[in-house]
Amino acid sequence: MNWDPAQYLRFGSERLRPALDLLARVPAEAPKFVIDLGCGAGNITALLAARWPGAEILGIDGSEEMLARARVAASGCHFVQADIATFVPEGEPDVIFSNAVLQWLPDHRRLLPRLLSFLAPGGILAVQMPAMEGAPFRRLQEELAREGPWTERLAHVARVLPILAPAEYWDLLKPLAGTLELWETIYLHALKGPDAVLHWAMGTSLRPYLDALAEPERTEFREAYAAALRSHHPPQPDGTTLFPFHRLFLLATAPG
Repeated sequence: MNWDPAQYLRFGSERLRPALDLLARVPAEAPKFVIDLGCGAGNITALLAARWPGAEILGIDGSEEMLARARVAASGCHFVQADIATFVPEGEPDVIFSNAVLQWLPDHRRLLPRLLSFLAPGGILAVQMPAMEGAPFRRLQEELAREGPWTERLAHVARVLPILAPAEYWDLLKPLAGTLELWETIYLHALKGPDAVLHWAMGTSLRPYLDALAEPERTEFREAYAAALRSHHPPQPDGTTLFPFHRLFLLATAPG
C-alpha cells in the first residue's frame, strides 16, 4: 500500500489527539529504549522524544514514504523500515508505543502476546486502535468493492481488519501482564470542507482500494464512495461535518 503523508496529515490534529491521550496515560518515568511501532510520518515519534529526552527512540514503519517524512519530523531519532508483523527488536524496549497501526495486522491473539514478550521487565505496551467495524465509513468501502466493474481488481485488497472485543483482549493479556488497562473513547471530530469524511478515509482505510485501481475507475470508485457517505455524514449548517470515531486503548505492563 502506498501511503501519502500529506493526505494522512490533512487531519493531523484530529489523528494526533488519541495518541496524546494514550501518551498521557503511559506511566514510564525514564525509559532507556522506546519503540514507536508504526511511526508513520514521525509526528508522534517527536512527541515521544520530547517526553523522554534521555531515551533511545526507534521508529518502525513499512512505508518508506512515511519514513522519509519521519526522519525530518524527528531528526534525533532512529528509523527502520520493517514489517511490523515480523519485526524483532535488538534489546528489550522499556516502552512499545503503537498508535493506529495494529488494526492492519492479522492474528492479534498471537501478535499482542508477542509484543508484550519483547519488553524489559516492567516495560509498557501502549496501543490505540480504531474500532469502527460496522460503521458506514468502513462498511461502505467493502460494499462498493464487491460491486461494479472493479470487483475482480479489488478482491484481494488488504483491508483494515476487525479487531477483537475488549473482553477478548482482557482474557488474552491479563494472564501474561503485570497490569492491564483497557478503555474506549468516541471522538467527535469536527471536519471542514466538502466530502470531509471521504478525505479522511483517503488518508487511511480507502488507500488500498484506490491504489489497486487505475484511472478512470479510481475516480469512479472514489466518487461512488463519496456519494454513499453523504447521507450518513451530512454537514452542519455552518459546513462542519461531525464525524464520530470510536477508538480502543490498551495499556499493559510486562511482569517483573
